[in-house]
Amino acid sequence: MPRLTRALAAFVTAALFFAGCSVEASSETPEPDTSATPEKASQPSAEPTPTEEPPELIGGGTEIFPDKRFIALYGHPTYPELGALGEQGPQESAERAIKLAEYYEKHTDKQVIPAFEIIVTMASSEPGEDGNYSAIADREAIEKYLDAAEEHDIYVVLDLQPGHSDFLSQAKVFEDFLTRPNVGLALDPEWRLAPGQVHMQQIGSVSAAEINETTEWLAELTAEHELPQKMVILHQFRTSMIRGREQVNTDHPELAMVLHADGHGTPEQKLDTWRVLKQDLPEDMHMAWKNFYRQDQPMFSPKETYELEPKPWFVSYQ
Repeated sequence: MPRLTRALAAFVTAALFFAGCSVEASSETPEPDTSATPEKASQPSAEPTPTEEPPELIGGGTEIFPDKRFIALYGHPTYPELGALGEQGPQESAERAIKLAEYYEKHTDKQVIPAFEIIVTMASSEPGEDGNYSAIADREAIEKYLDAAEEHDIYVVLDLQPGHSDFLSQAKVFEDFLTRPNVGLALDPEWRLAPGQVHMQQIGSVSAAEINETTEWLAELTAEHELPQKMVILHQFRTSMIRGREQVNTDHPELAMVLHADGHGTPEQKLDTWRVLKQDLPEDMHMAWKNFYRQDQPMFSPKETYELEPKPWFVSYQ
């Protein structure tokens, strides 16, 4: 199926203390007062140490599914040609995502959460200084979208297009962002190149082993920071893009795994891809869908999108 040509270019620990009072003993031993019941000596007491509630997901709770569905704007923070998210600034993108999510509310009994899927490493036609054919987006620009998302209760997924790098190495670049409670991760195998490959000449792929290495690290990070579940999206529009997909580990309770049926075209083409990708789906893997504003012929409406079987848990707009 043809694919959109993307532009190639705690818990803060607080120091708690309390001052204890000491009771000095008198040098003289007082005579006992037998005419009255002696009062108990006052005892020093301490207030219980306050505890901070663990962070929750947007909409409440600590588990992504089955009570929530997500509608996302997809794109790069500074390149509008890469998707709807970059066509306006962070605040305007937040308003657009919220409005988009509202269109879906009448078609489901679940909470519909607006979302951003932000391309944070972009496939490039040039090798760059590190030779990876992958360009890291400006961190300040990313952070503006993260802050707008946090302000407006929007979930965020960071999308990686690693080129000749690997997913784990690039995920670690954004460790600080991933310690936010409502920030997940997307792996885009189309842009994961093997040695000697170049973007737009081959469609990339990734092994289940590399995916598992990345998700294990993310699960440990999530547990270490006592964060709610994180969404992990695996993009796919050809079976060859994920090698050994049946071996992908979906057992981490810290993570909610999502298989995103990517690719644009006619409704028949997209449905053919959907049917193929949902076959032999690993256990506890949730399906997702993408709508393309320009390339779909025509684009599915919210009603048509939610008539898919199974109903997509995550829908993105590019």
